[in-house]
Order: sequence, then C-alpha cells, then structure tokens
Amino acid sequence: MESSRVQEILEEQDIEGILFFSPENIRYLTGFSGSEGYLFAGRNENRLLVDSRYLTQAHEETRGCRVFVVDKGIKGVAAKISSLGLRRLGFEAQGISVALFEQLQERMQEVALVPIKDELERLRGLKSGEEIALIKKAVQVAEEAWKKVLEMVKPGTREDELALEFEYHMRKGGAGGTAFDIIVASGPRTALPHAQPTQRALKQGDFVLFDFGSRYRGYCSDESCTVVVDRATEEQKHIYEIVKDAHDRAIERVKPGVQLAEIDAAARRHIDQAGHGEHFGHGTGHGVGLAVHEWPAVGKGSLDVAEAGMIFTIEPGIYIPDWGGVRIEDVIVVTPDGCEVLTAIPKDLLIVS
Repeated sequence: MESSRVQEILEEQDIEGILFFSPENIRYLTGFSGSEGYLFAGRNENRLLVDSRYLTQAHEETRGCRVFVVDKGIKGVAAKISSLGLRRLGFEAQGISVALFEQLQERMQEVALVPIKDELERLRGLKSGEEIALIKKAVQVAEEAWKKVLEMVKPGTREDELALEFEYHMRKGGAGGTAFDIIVASGPRTALPHAQPTQRALKQGDFVLFDFGSRYRGYCSDESCTVVVDRATEEQKHIYEIVKDAHDRAIERVKPGVQLAEIDAAARRHIDQAGHGEHFGHGTGHGVGLAVHEWPAVGKGSLDVAEAGMIFTIEPGIYIPDWGGVRIEDVIVVTPDGCEVLTAIPKDLLIVS
C-alpha cells in the first residue's frame, strides 16, 4: 500500500483511520480494481471491505491490506469499523453522498466523523514512473485507433460511426475500455465542447472535433484533435491558429514552481487578445490518472503550483455558436526542468481529403 502520505494525514488530522469510497483511490492504495468496495486505512491495519462477489478478485489483486466480506452495504461496513473502538474516523468527503453519510453517522454515533477533502484530492497527484508508463501506453493505444478512424473522415460518414470505430480499435489494441464517452462533433456542432455523437453526416468544409481517450490497466489518456474535411476557409485557418498558439504558449510556461493559474493565463490571454475571450469558457487543463478528470485543475482560480510528476492536459478552445469550434488538447507530465508532452499526434491543422 502507498501508505506514507495516508499516515501523514492521520497524524495531521488527529484521526485513527480514513474510510475510502472512490474506486480510484481504493485501486491506487490497494490494487483492487473492482467497481464496489470500501477501504479502511488505519494506523496499524488496512482493511478492504467487499461483498462476496469480489472476494476472490480482492485476494488476487490486493497488497498491504486484509480482505473482509461485508453484506448490507454501508450498514455492514459501519459494523466492522465500529468493532475497532475508534474515537475519530476520517472519511473521503468527495466519495460519499449525503444520504450515505447520514447512514454512516446513524450507525457510528460514538465516533467523531471527520471529512477529509483537499488532502485526499492530492493523494494521487504526483505520478510514479510506473504510472507515467501506463498513461503513455493508454496514449499509444488511443493514437493507434486514431490512425484507423482518420481513414474514415470523409463526406457522408456519420459522427456516431466514427465514435464506434474509435472504441472498437481501442479495445482491439488492448484498452480496457474508453476513458470517457468519445466526443465526435462536426460542422456547427463543434461549438459544443461536450457534444455527443449524432447521426449527422460529415460535409465538405466541416470542422470535425474529436476528444478521445483509452483506459489501460486503469490509467487514462485524453486528447483532442480538430480537423477539416477536404478544404478549409481562411476564417477556419485563422481560428485554428489562434487556438494552436494559445496551446503552445501554455505548454511553454509549464515547469516546476509555476502557478497553474499562470499556465491558464498564458492561453487565455492570447485568445482574449485575439478577440475571442467570450468563446473560451472552460479551464485550460485538468489532471489525468486513474480518473480522466482529477487534481490538479489548470484554471484561473487555481492556487496550485506545478511540481515534477504532475500529469495534466493543456486544452484551450474557441467555440463560436452557430459557426463551429476548435479544441487542441495534449497530455503533459511536469519534469524537473520543464515538461514532456506524452501525446504524439501533431497539432498543426490537418485537412483530410
């Protein structure tokens, strides 16, 4: 178990253990990849609590913890933990609903329940060499699928056909699945940052925006490419170059010690000066790891500083209603003297003919 930081949190918060709910943190700390379970991480003992469906899997996958079977969900968990005689128990605040917390509180009235939020968000923030290698593999699988999908980009092909082809080739290439629902948008629909694929057929002159990622041994990739079908107008080329320059300026700012808000500002300032500030509403990036969106956030409100081992996206965009949009996204890892771009697809404007 990667427990040193957990033990530090126990000391800092004066608690005797932390109850984890999120599959990502449980997998990070124990190796268990099941979709349902609970982890009690204590000062002297770590207990993974699963129902009978996951017992064999838990024994095969886990490290640094004892496995226990519980039934009746949170009721059984509360009973197991209550038997430890704890005084103060921390819990993963962002991994639990209000309803679940109320059930836990009702059954552990003698225990002070302490919400832990920021410290646990940062738990997986600095990636090990092994984690970086797995994310690189997820990138490789997704990009091999991209090469196949690109062959289908032509007038008449539907958005949903491209998305389906993406998932097929990712799984065929060794992915455990997609990291998220693949985005394929064309024409004016590229102005929708999170557009879902439809049966709209591609047309000559369309922008086509792809946002895709695979999941490999639990770790995610995330990349966005915007291409043009057959021919590009001067306006399309102009908007694309604004986004590309913003993307490049942000990456140039990445190195240890730089405020993440400064990285966001490098992209945002360029788009704003080009007259499209109102058309860039989301943050410049987000962390990527066992979850496709995790700490840190690269945005104008961020108070965090870049550290070697952080992995996050750089993905500025311009989205003009009823016209279309462009997003360019790469995944980078912060290195001791700068950063390395993990995604390899060239980001110059590609006209597919």
